[in-house]
Amino acid sequence: MSNIFQNTVDNLKTEIVNAIHKAITNGQLTNAEIPEFVIEVPADKKNGDLATNVAMACARVFRTAPRNVANAITEHLSLENTLIARVEVAGPGFINFFLDNRYYAQVIKTVLSEKENYGKSDFGQGKRILLEFVSANPTGPMHIGNARGGALGDCLASVLQSAGYDVQREFYVNDAGNQIEKFKTSLEVRYLQLYDSSVVMPEDAYQGMDIIEHAKNFNEIYGDKYVNVSSEERRKALCDFALPINIENLKKDLLKYRIEYDNWFLESSLHNGGAVTEIIEKLKQSGYTYELDGALWFRTTAFGDDKDRVLMRANGVPTYLVPDIAYHYNKLVTRNYDTAIDILGADHHGYIPRIKASMQALGVNPDRLDIIIMQMVRLIKDGEVYKVSKRSGKAVTLSTLIEEVSVDSARFIFNMREANTQMDFDIDLAITQDSQNPVYYVQYAHARICSILKAMKNDGITVRECTDDELALLNTAEEKELISYIADYTNEVIASAREYDPTKITKYVLHLASLFHKFYNACRVKGDDESLMQARLNLCVATRTVIRNVLTMLKINAPESM
Repeated sequence: MSNIFQNTVDNLKTEIVNAIHKAITNGQLTNAEIPEFVIEVPADKKNGDLATNVAMACARVFRTAPRNVANAITEHLSLENTLIARVEVAGPGFINFFLDNRYYAQVIKTVLSEKENYGKSDFGQGKRILLEFVSANPTGPMHIGNARGGALGDCLASVLQSAGYDVQREFYVNDAGNQIEKFKTSLEVRYLQLYDSSVVMPEDAYQGMDIIEHAKNFNEIYGDKYVNVSSEERRKALCDFALPINIENLKKDLLKYRIEYDNWFLESSLHNGGAVTEIIEKLKQSGYTYELDGALWFRTTAFGDDKDRVLMRANGVPTYLVPDIAYHYNKLVTRNYDTAIDILGADHHGYIPRIKASMQALGVNPDRLDIIIMQMVRLIKDGEVYKVSKRSGKAVTLSTLIEEVSVDSARFIFNMREANTQMDFDIDLAITQDSQNPVYYVQYAHARICSILKAMKNDGITVRECTDDELALLNTAEEKELISYIADYTNEVIASAREYDPTKITKYVLHLASLFHKFYNACRVKGDDESLMQARLNLCVATRTVIRNVLTMLKINAPESM
């Protein structure tokens, strides 16, 4: 797909380099290697649409003042193959460029031609990424933090796909280990309490109503069959009954949230398939393990960790770290993804050096593993912070959240703050149907354009293709600003993918909506000048296309009326 802005910058950079070589050939500049320089959009529009620091960057190697370098470059600069109208030297040697009207015309034509593909690129082509996110314990329903992680992860996956990466979404099901043992205990106690109210629930067990419901449903099917059997048999039966239900509920809730995973990877498969045992042997062979007090230790301090970690307890039971290492080895070696990305909660910060150390010890480049740490969410309602506790069963779950707040609002608002910042999710704002609600503001811009086009059609006016000369009529500051911002979209997607930051796209479309409203208030679309009217209608359609492309990528509705 085309990237008009980047192509313009690249062509201009080529012409600048050619101009420098001509100046060297003519003896105006000494023969030297051209250093790196940048072409960027200046903060102040009076300094042009683009500007470069090439003269300052070259002054030292050419042993002359930046202004002299700038004059030599502009003297030999050919603009014939660019979309630049004019160039000027400013200040100590900045070179400012002003875009030709052909540039703005090409932007609109490109959007209207590429339609739903506008903004997509091959930036990450040929690279396979496995993105793991949410991976909530299947011992209960998902909470508000999972709602944030789900929105961030799913939108990041979409952004990466738009930038050309081959992306797989994965949910890691912790169906083994301490959490499952606690789950079994909780189910067992609730089941036995149906027959003996004196049975005490441990304080650290799961206290939620969902555990009680599982026990009752199990009892309706099996009655007292498992009251007098061994604890091991009873716990297994209860877990085999309840766990698949929980996993299925996770899938259903995530689908309601518009998240569909490519893979549901079971931790138990690592244990049952021998991967956990194999990874311990591989770590032993690496030379980074030792035995102490009957336990097997991993020397993570050799890789910068603050202390060594236990792999195998003295009782022969592996710690949680071992299956995690086996899982990441599976991602990067067994399945051979180029990059594995994990989105984890703030309490996993210390986990990063350990898991990266394990990859390095196993001969895997740790840079192939990227871990995004997501900070906590505070839920706000009526100006007050919700006090929630998963253990007590009073947590606001993902399911209850999207019953009260639209999926559109939840996905958009959760994508407004970078993962590494704590955020407040204001329920009252999320359900507001006015411009204070950011997703409503963007959707309204899309609906407004649809209404304009519908009204025009009712008046017998249909949008037609415009010539470059007609599109050149779009020369007000508001029109040029809007078109320039539309031209930035592909680069915004690439930057968002490169930095693993989908919030860039949410902020982008918010500002795009703002620029459209600004244009619409300043420029009358319907008018007596048919060519200008059609040019403005073309701009309206192009803006609608980009807004729709963003919302579609984020799996948010783009309504035609509101």
